[in-house]
Amino acid sequence: MQGITADGVYRCVLAYATQAKIAVVGFGVHCLRATAATNALDHEADIVKVQEWLGHANIATTCIYDRRQSRPEDSPTFKVNY
Repeated sequence: MQGITADGVYRCVLAYATQAKIAVVGFGVHCLRATAATNALDHEADIVKVQEWLGHANIATTCIYDRRQSRPEDSPTFKVNY
């Protein structure tokens, strides 16, 4: 049994987005990997397990996928009342 290809995932997402009338310009399968990794880490997944799941040889690469720190709502400046 073979897994779904990156192109297959993209076509599925594109089909659902089209049905929902969502524009996906600039969207790629890589975004799904980063979102899935961040979501797993957000829900207390072990970063080593996420590293294995993504197939990264180096944990530093997995840390690049962790987008939790890049969300504006988590920035201290986002919480300042002016």
